[in-house]
Amino acid sequence: MVAPPDNAPPDNDVLWARSLHYSHGGGSPALVGISLGVRQGEILALTGPRGSGKTTLLRCLSGQLTPEQGEVWFNSVPVHTMGALTRERLRRDRFGWIGPEPQLLPELKVWENAALPLLLAGASHRSAKHAACAWLERLDIGGFARKRPRALSRGEAQRVALARALVNVPAVIFADEPTAPLHRTERALLLRTLTTAARSHEITVLLATHDEATAAVADRHLALLDGRPAGAAAGSSPGADTPEDQAACSLSA
Repeated sequence: MVAPPDNAPPDNDVLWARSLHYSHGGGSPALVGISLGVRQGEILALTGPRGSGKTTLLRCLSGQLTPEQGEVWFNSVPVHTMGALTRERLRRDRFGWIGPEPQLLPELKVWENAALPLLLAGASHRSAKHAACAWLERLDIGGFARKRPRALSRGEAQRVALARALVNVPAVIFADEPTAPLHRTERALLLRTLTTAARSHEITVLLATHDEATAAVADRHLALLDGRPAGAAAGSSPGADTPEDQAACSLSA
């Protein structure tokens, strides 16, 4: 049996990235040498002020963006070398996403919005509806299943977005400031459902937030500043990996 290369991702990391670099359209660096590893069922909070690179990092890890340099691996499969259609299927079938805006389709009923990943994957109408309604009930909005999104409050719409992210029980959920528009009660409900689902279904969660109370639900934190790990943000060269970057590849405590 041929031994794996020295640079292969650890077997116990469901999501692993090394030395990610990405720049915005104008050439401004968004990520500079970011590395991390996350285990199955772990909740990792990506913290830092707005503009620190949290959203860009989530989009690179989820295959929405291709890093200019570096590697992204999901279950030991390289995401960074996948074609666009393969990455799209990966996001549909194995990943879930929730952002600060619910982005519900107004022409669909609430349950159809929640069931959308299953419907797009070819699940039967009946099974997709059953799964979607089960998550809507857990989020205390089962009574809205047959209504249109315009009947929902902002907090209720965000709960539908969470149901949509959970409906196919993905391997990884990318949560980009999901509580930003919510008041305390709504935030607590959404976080409780997300963390309970992660524990019970062993879903890995990457939670980007600048809110300390939201980050407190995580098992581990990675603070970002100016596109780098916060401890490496000062005095590091954009072209080189820091010791912190290298250590972060296998850090999954």
